[in-house]
Amino acid sequence: MLISDIIPYERNARRNEKAVPVVAESIKEFGLRGTIGLESPDNPVIVFGHTRVEACRSLGCTEIPDLNIEFCYDLTEDQIKAFRLADNRTGEVATWNKALLKSEVASLGGKLDMSRFKFDFKGKELPYGAERLKTDHAYNLDKVSRSSCNKRGFPALKGRMAKPAGMVGFNYAKSMKEEGKRGQACHFFVDDYQFERVWANPERYVDVLRGFDCVLTPDFSLYMDMPSPMQAWNRYRSQAVGLIWQRAGLKVVPTLSWAGPDSYGFCFEGVPKRSTVAVSTVGVKGDETALAVWQAGMNEAVARLRPKRVLLYGGDVGFDFGSCETVRYKNSVTERMANRGR
Repeated sequence: MLISDIIPYERNARRNEKAVPVVAESIKEFGLRGTIGLESPDNPVIVFGHTRVEACRSLGCTEIPDLNIEFCYDLTEDQIKAFRLADNRTGEVATWNKALLKSEVASLGGKLDMSRFKFDFKGKELPYGAERLKTDHAYNLDKVSRSSCNKRGFPALKGRMAKPAGMVGFNYAKSMKEEGKRGQACHFFVDDYQFERVWANPERYVDVLRGFDCVLTPDFSLYMDMPSPMQAWNRYRSQAVGLIWQRAGLKVVPTLSWAGPDSYGFCFEGVPKRSTVAVSTVGVKGDETALAVWQAGMNEAVARLRPKRVLLYGGDVGFDFGSCETVRYKNSVTERMANRGR
């Protein structure tokens, strides 16, 4: 049958342009196999086999052998429409046993170039160790090596002195104009969901944060009822992000956080001594239990770290910092709420 007499179905929903060259390669290698379904001799509209017809056309063929033509006499008009869709869908539902597929292709021993039919595994095989590299990247281990950590395995920051004029929450950093960042610190005393993304890609935010006078390390939560390993993990993440930013040229101030006394063994690890640290009293003042936990932890921090300066965000809770300089910053959220109530 002449290819010029065969009529493509004008409402064919299947886009097969990319498949035509592959099928053409198959026809060149193996000949035309299988049949092409047409509605009838009087109405030779394609029911199935659009790609094979186009592949033959691309090869310069002018005819389809009669043995490869099948007429769908036994199907109703509705069945023909349905079969056009079903015939294409069934191929999508099937899946490969990848191990067997690779083995079967390998058994050909290179006698046939199967890459012509999109069976090319060369680019998909990762070199030895590549999976480890992907894992390292996911956990930022490619940026924070073991040699960058202290004996306990926590990233060790270098001490920096900082005394910003004010503090701005990370949730406003991206929308701020550069002139508004000057002299300010960017803090993370906000809900974790607003900055969790920095762990996935700390370097992405370097340019956003660069305009600030200093940047506090992320305040990943250490809730009292968290399992201890999770508390330690959040402290590790805070220090790791800080180290990455410090290496990128940002002035980084460690944010202190702790839970109960059991957390003291890890929550101050990697924080430099006799330097500037930051801490928040948000949510502490009106809760006696929380206040007691905060004061006990702050006493421990002062004893262990002997900071020269503490950047205190939130209300005064009456803690005696001794000879340590304390710079207080108002909670911008409560300030805005108070102003709205006036």
